[in-house]
Amino acid sequence: MARSSINRRKIDTENKAGAFFLATLVMWGVSVFFEIVFNKRIELVPILLGFVFFQLANWVVRNFISRDPLFVNTCVSLLHSSITSASVVIILLNQWMTSGVSKMFEHSQLVEFTWPWAYQALCFSCGYFAYDQWDMLHYRLYSGWIPSILVHHLLLLVCFTLALYRKVTINYLILTLICELHSIFLHVRKVRRMVGVRDAQSMIVKIEWILNWLTFVFARCMSHVLITIKLLQDAPKFEKGIVLPLALLGMVGMNFLNIFLGIDLFKAHRGETRTQTRNDHSNHQE
Repeated sequence: MARSSINRRKIDTENKAGAFFLATLVMWGVSVFFEIVFNKRIELVPILLGFVFFQLANWVVRNFISRDPLFVNTCVSLLHSSITSASVVIILLNQWMTSGVSKMFEHSQLVEFTWPWAYQALCFSCGYFAYDQWDMLHYRLYSGWIPSILVHHLLLLVCFTLALYRKVTINYLILTLICELHSIFLHVRKVRRMVGVRDAQSMIVKIEWILNWLTFVFARCMSHVLITIKLLQDAPKFEKGIVLPLALLGMVGMNFLNIFLGIDLFKAHRGETRTQTRNDHSNHQE
C-alpha cells in the first residue's frame, strides 16, 4: 500500500510538471506564430522548418527502425547534434578565414552583428528544441518534479527566441552550441547501450568514452565558462536593458546543468566499469 501511494504521488507530481512545461511550450508556439504571421517576420520561418524536419525524422525512425519512444528520441537528438555541431564549425571556420580570430570575438561582433548563416542555424536549432520538448512531453520521457532536460530546453527556447526576435547576441548563442559536439557522444552512448553493446573493455567503447570526456571538458564546460567570462569582461560595454542579465542568467544556468551532467557522466562511467569488472570476475570463477 505504501509503495502504491508513493507511486501515485510520483505520477501526480510528474503530471503537474508536464502540464507546466506543456503550457510554456504552447505559449512559445503562439508567440512564434504571431511574430511570423502578424509581424511578417519571415526570417523566423526556419524555426518551423526545424520543427517539421525533426518531426519527420522522428516518423522515419519510428516507422522503419524502432517504435521505442526513447530510442526514436535519442536517434533524432543524435541527428540534431551532428547537424548543429557541423554547422557551428563551418560558421566559425568561415568567419575565422574572413575576419580573423581577434576581430570575430570583439564585443560588437558578438552582440550587434550576425555571422553568415548564424541566424538560420540558430532558428533551425530552436525548432529542434521545441520538437524535442514536445516529444518528451508526449511520450513522458522525463521524471521528477523539476525534470532537468525540460528545464534545459525551456531555458534555451527563452534565450534563443528572445535573441532571434531582437537580433542581438546571435553569435554568442552560436558559440554556446559548440557543446553539441559533446552531445553527439552522449547520444551515441545511449544508442549503443540500447542496441546491446555494453562491453566496457571493447576498443570502440573505450574510444567512445575518451571522446565523451574530451568533448565534455573542452566543447561543453570550457566553452561555456569562457563565454561567461567574456560576458563579465564586456559587461560595461552592454547597453542598459535585459540583454546582459538574460545572457548571464542563461550561462549561469548552463554551467550549473553542466556540473550535474558531469556528475551523471562520472556515475555512468564508473557504473559501466564496475559492471564489467564484476562480469569478468564471475566469468573467471566459472
